Amino acid sequence: MKALVKLAPGPGNVGLAERDPARPGPGEVVLEVRGAGVCGTDLHIEADEYRNDPPVTMGHEVSGVVVELGEGVEPGWLGERVVSETYSSTCGRCQWCLDGRVNLCPERRSIGSAVDGAFAPHVVVPARNLHRLPDWLDEHAAALAEPLACVCHCLLDPPLVSPTDRVLVTGPGPVGLLAAQVARACGGRVLLSGLSSDEARLAVARRLGLGTAVAGEALADQDVVIECSGSASGAAACLEAAARGGRYVQVGVFGKPVTVPLDRVFQKELVVTSGFASTPRSWRRAMSLIEGRVVELEPLVSEVAALAEWERVFADLREGRGIKVVFDPR
Repeated sequence: MKALVKLAPGPGNVGLAERDPARPGPGEVVLEVRGAGVCGTDLHIEADEYRNDPPVTMGHEVSGVVVELGEGVEPGWLGERVVSETYSSTCGRCQWCLDGRVNLCPERRSIGSAVDGAFAPHVVVPARNLHRLPDWLDEHAAALAEPLACVCHCLLDPPLVSPTDRVLVTGPGPVGLLAAQVARACGGRVLLSGLSSDEARLAVARRLGLGTAVAGEALADQDVVIECSGSASGAAACLEAAARGGRYVQVGVFGKPVTVPLDRVFQKELVVTSGFASTPRSWRRAMSLIEGRVVELEPLVSEVAALAEWERVFADLREGRGIKVVFDPR
């Protein structure tokens, strides 16, 4: 089958290639991929700024239909519309696995970076990773369940936003738009900040009922600041805007060393937290928000594209054009 593959180590080295058809092992299923979201992590993999084990089919934000069952899988999964958690395997023995923090397992292997992922017509995932979709949810928008689960891990485990908190989110990309909606669901008074070039994304935020600001505006005394841009300027803006005794949450991925004014952390006695990827618990929280229609996913899908358009799609996203592009391998 034709797939989008990280072919070899080093910057670049991504292209369409033939891969063996997906076959499920015990406890696994094959998904026919209906939607595979393009994540900033995929751009970091292309640039070789995120760990990967080539050759490997990319893509970890997936929605699809279960079309084949491995040995021991409950028959009721066949034909179901689902999304999937990203971990192909963890050791199950380390202190982090035993604590339920499988995202921190040193032997964790995930689809799209260590094992073949969803930028292909079919992908194999463990049946334990599956979550059924509401009938009303668009199959392309459903791929955003994965970044929503990551946001839930950062913001809800434990809860970091309290009712009436003033909340600043920097970076109006898909993760920022999701984080702003989750913070609002917690009762926060949310402001989403972006560059002047982000106007189209900020317009989507306003249509979702979120307050917006343009970088450079004087913002101060924010109880919680959530950095989603993955930029040094975004981090610096958050540190400056945070109230004394406030919280700083790092969600965006920098992909390289950056310089930020960390003295503001001790000067303001800020609590700094983050969250790496997702956990089964954060997935349950994400699916609950989706099913309750508390968070909207469909407005964030700016384009559905074919795998063959990947070079143009990657270039657009690097330049900040669009919000979330979803590949449909069909």
